[in-house]
Amino acid sequence: MSKPEPILKLKGVSRRFGSVAALDGVSFDILPGEIVCLVGHSGCGKSTLLRTISGVEKIDGGSVVLAGTTVSGAEGFVEPENRNVGFMFQDYALFPHLTARQNIGFGLKGMSRKDAAARVDDIISRLGIGALAERYPHMLSGGEQQRIALARALAPQPRILLMDEPFSNLDRGLRDTIRRETLALLRQLGTTAIVVTHDPEEALAIGDKVVLMHKGRVIESGTGDAIYSFPQTAYAAAFFSQVNTIPARRSGDWLDSALGRFPAPCGSSGPVQLFVRPQALMVRDDGAPAIVSGRVLLGEIEEVTLEVAGLSDPIVMRTSAKRGLEVGQHVKIAVDPKDVLVFASDETARSALPSGTIAAE
Repeated sequence: MSKPEPILKLKGVSRRFGSVAALDGVSFDILPGEIVCLVGHSGCGKSTLLRTISGVEKIDGGSVVLAGTTVSGAEGFVEPENRNVGFMFQDYALFPHLTARQNIGFGLKGMSRKDAAARVDDIISRLGIGALAERYPHMLSGGEQQRIALARALAPQPRILLMDEPFSNLDRGLRDTIRRETLALLRQLGTTAIVVTHDPEEALAIGDKVVLMHKGRVIESGTGDAIYSFPQTAYAAAFFSQVNTIPARRSGDWLDSALGRFPAPCGSSGPVQLFVRPQALMVRDDGAPAIVSGRVLLGEIEEVTLEVAGLSDPIVMRTSAKRGLEVGQHVKIAVDPKDVLVFASDETARSALPSGTIAAE
């Protein structure tokens, strides 16, 4: 079975504001029905990229190809209203003087009144928001406003839906519920979507594909599993999880560190650093000597701070096994070699594969 053609192709997209490169050669494809999560710290270019896809922002280089047509680039420019791209804003941007039903139907001006009403009724039914239809925005809670904004964005049946931090204004419990409902609806409708977030956990939970950005560039992209388990850069490894950084030196086919000796990945040379996630550490009789310098109970998880000989900074271990460790207690800690990530000391990734795995050249 042949692979479907991408619904969206970004090729070397660049956008500058004075001396600042907001986007610097951004390239990736999105397949029909995919939910792609753009993630990165504030100012990395995520929202600028959404605006260039929608056509609100023009580009300085590269091209944006939507459903086989170049909508931004040297071949021409298609105005935003002619791209059939949905945009859901962070603050929802509902019109205060219109009811929920009127807000939902606002973007359907090219349709007959009868067809527009039928489309609005259909999306209201799909989202189960009939009880909200005649209310005004000020009469709605944050979660209800989010549902109306989503309905308005979906009503025109866009080729692709752009969502800028759509869940950030909701409290934690409601955010998780609304996010699950939204993703279920998008998948039911087969809607292609790009969701912007700054939250690593949310990105991993949402995206069929995760695209990590930094200073206008794509650092890594791939499935959530791949980008978390096998990060190709030190930046990605540290972005998606807290890590302990352990200096190491190469000795033949091995890396020697304060936590012990680990297999050296193929291609590693010069000074390296080991990235070890807190949950990968364990108390084990054959481990490296350490002293407990702090412990905090985080519900089901216990976070233990440890001083290890040979390390200038303490390391953190997180475990669900309640061992009753006390501050000042001497313990031995270890990590499975498969849970060690290896990078060059200058943070340029030489190999982000688990130690002992041969990296492709």
